[in-house]
Amino acid sequence: MSAIHLDQRSSLNRGAAIASIATAILLVGLKTWAAWRTGSTAMLGSLADSALDLIASLATLIGVWIAAMPADEDHRFGHGKAEALAAIFQVMLIAVSAAGIGYRGIDRLINGVQTEAAAEGIGVSAIAIVATLALLTWQRYVIRRTGSLAIKTDNVHYQSDLLLNLAVIAALVLDQYLGIAQADPLFGIGIAAWLAWGAWHAASEAVDHLMDKEWPDEKRDAFLEVLSRHPDIRGVHDLRTRTSGSDDFVQFHMAVDRDLTIVQVHDLMDEVEARLEKEFPGVEVLIHPDPKGLVNEEGVAAEELLPDRAG
Repeated sequence: MSAIHLDQRSSLNRGAAIASIATAILLVGLKTWAAWRTGSTAMLGSLADSALDLIASLATLIGVWIAAMPADEDHRFGHGKAEALAAIFQVMLIAVSAAGIGYRGIDRLINGVQTEAAAEGIGVSAIAIVATLALLTWQRYVIRRTGSLAIKTDNVHYQSDLLLNLAVIAALVLDQYLGIAQADPLFGIGIAAWLAWGAWHAASEAVDHLMDKEWPDEKRDAFLEVLSRHPDIRGVHDLRTRTSGSDDFVQFHMAVDRDLTIVQVHDLMDEVEARLEKEFPGVEVLIHPDPKGLVNEEGVAAEELLPDRAG
C-alpha cells in the first residue's frame, strides 16, 4: 500500500464508495427493465444482486466515512473496524440474495418458464459489463492506495457481477436461440452458489479484522526483517500485530544493550519507529524496551525472533 496522507486515503475511499453507488443505480434501472422484458431467472438474479449491491454500497460509504474519523477519547484506536462491520452487513445481504435466487431457480427448473426478448437482455448485460469493468478498475486503484476492507468487499460484489452478466447472456442465448429450456434456471442456481461462496470469503476476512487476527506470516517476516537491520536491536519478542480497517497496529518487546541510558533508549525507539513508518506507512507502533539477556517467566531468553540473529 502506498504511503498517503489520512485525508487522501479517506477521500479515495469515499470516492470509490460514491462511484459504486452511482454504478449500482444505473444497473438496477437497466436490469429492472430487462427482467420485466425477458422474464429470465438469471436476469432477475442479476437484478437482485445489483439491488443489494446498491444497499451494500450505501453501507460501504457509511463504513468508510466512520472509519476515517480520527481517534477520540472513546475510541483510542480509531474507528477502523467500522469497515469490517460494513463488510459483515454486505455479507448478510449477499446471503439473502443467494438464497432467494437459488429458490427461484429451483422452482423454475421444476415448473419451467420460457424467457423472452433475448436481444434486450443481452444488450443490458453488455452495458452492465462495461460499467462494472470501469468501476472495478477504479476500486482496485483505491484498494492499492488505501487497503480499505469495505472497498475490497464491495469489489468482490462487482467481480461477481461480471460473471453474473456473462451468465445472463449465456442463459438467454442457450434458452432462446439454442432451445435449451433448462439453461436459464440452471444458470440462476449457479449464480446463487457463486454469491454464497463470495459471501463466505468476504465474511472470513471481515471476521479476521474484528477478531484482531495476526498479520500473514510474510508481512510479519518483512516487519522483523526491518528490525533486524538496526545494529542496536539485540532481539525482539512478544510481537503482536493486528489490522483495523486501513490501519495497522503492532506492539513488541525490544532487547537493547543493558548499559544504555533511558535517554539513549528513548532515542533508539524513536529511530526504530521512524524506520518502521517508512516501510509500513501509517502503522502505529508500541515498543517496550528490555535489557539484553532478560529471561521471561518460562526461563527462556526471548530474543530469537529476529532473522539471522541465531547465536
